[in-house]
Amino acid sequence: QVQLVESGGGLVQAGGSLRLSCAASGFTFSNYAMGWFRQAPGKERERVAAIDWSGDNTYYTHSVKGRFTISRDNAKNMVDLQMNSLKPEDTAVYYCARSRSAVIMWAGEYDYWGQGTQVTVSS
Repeated sequence: QVQLVESGGGLVQAGGSLRLSCAASGFTFSNYAMGWFRQAPGKERERVAAIDWSGDNTYYTHSVKGRFTISRDNAKNMVDLQMNSLKPEDTAVYYCARSRSAVIMWAGEYDYWGQGTQVTVSS
C-alpha cells in the first residue's frame, strides 16, 4: 500500500545541479516526517536530509549544508531534494524514506523506502 517512487537522478558534471523528487502514496503524507538517504558502493547508508510533517523544520548532514535543500508539498504528496554545487563524492543511489514520526528524530527511525535513483557526478 505505502509506495515511495523517486525520480530525477542522472549524470551531471561537478558543480552542476539536480532535483530529485519523491512521489508518496498509500498513507496520510502530512502526518509523517520524510528523509533522503544515499548509499555509495562499499559505503554505509547515510541520511543527507530530513523534513518534518509541516515543512517548517529541516535537517542536513554536514557535508551537504548550503548545497542541498529539502522541501515538501503536502497537497501533492511530494518531497524533493534540490542538489546544487554537486561534487564527485555525492555520487550514490539516493532513497526517499518515510519516518516513523511526524517530527525529525534519529536516522534509524524510517520504515518505508523507495527503490532509489542513481546520481553520478563526474569530475
